[in-house]
Amino acid sequence: MQLQAYKGYFENGNFYTAGKSIRIPERRQITLILEEQSIQNDDTLDEQLAAMDKFIKAMSASDEEVPIFERIKLREVEV
Repeated sequence: MQLQAYKGYFENGNFYTAGKSIRIPERRQITLILEEQSIQNDDTLDEQLAAMDKFIKAMSASDEEVPIFERIKLREVEV
């Protein structure tokens, strides 16, 4: 017996996992483990993408020179 595990989420009756297409053969025994943690709402993601699109359009339409920022690494620090 070979077991395979995939982390993902269900939405509208479909299973989604990070970048993988999964084909489950017919008549296979499946064990489903439901986690308590829910994923971010897709509406929030749509809002974030719309805001980013609006920002990019505003930057493109601006006559001002866009500054070049030095790359920095940020990390959360508990105080």
